[in-house]
Amino acid sequence: MADSSFDIVSKLDHQEVDNALGQAAREIATRFDFKGTGASIEWQGEQGIEITASAEDRASAVLDVFKGKLVKRNQSLKILDAGEPRQSGQVAKISIALKEGISSEDAKKVSKLIRDEGPKGVKAQIQGDELRVSSKKRDDLQAVQQLVKEQDYDFAVQFTNYR
Repeated sequence: MADSSFDIVSKLDHQEVDNALGQAAREIATRFDFKGTGASIEWQGEQGIEITASAEDRASAVLDVFKGKLVKRNQSLKILDAGEPRQSGQVAKISIALKEGISSEDAKKVSKLIRDEGPKGVKAQIQGDELRVSSKKRDDLQAVQQLVKEQDYDFAVQFTNYR
C-alpha cells in the first residue's frame, strides 16, 4: 500500500485579502470618527499594504478595522507583518508586509516536532517553502495535524494535498 501524505503550507488567499482591504477602505470612508483624518488603506505592490492617517492613533484604528475584516473572511492575522506607526511629514503611516510560505528555520522546527512528538513511522520532508508529511497510516497523519494545530507558530498553517 502506498504512503498517505499531506503538505503543511503557509499560504494566503490574495482574493480574500483584497476583499477585506476593499471593505476596510469603504468603512473608513463612511465612518464618522475617520472624517477629516485623511485615513486610507491601499495596496503597496503585490505583497504590501500601506495605511495613512493624520495621527498615529487613527492609523492604528485603521489597522484594527482591517484586522477585523480579515478575521471575518477567515484569514489568519499571522499573515500580517505590520510595522510601527511612523511620522512621514504631516501624516502617520503603517507599512504592512504579507507573509507567505514557511521559512527553512520554521520548517525545521515543525519537522523536529513531528520527529520528536509525532507517531512513529511518520516522515517529514522540507520541499521549498512547504513541508510534506507522509506515513503508512492515515490515523498517524491526523494525529500529526492535531499536533501541529496545537502549536502556536508565528506563521499561518494550512494542510493541503491530503491523500
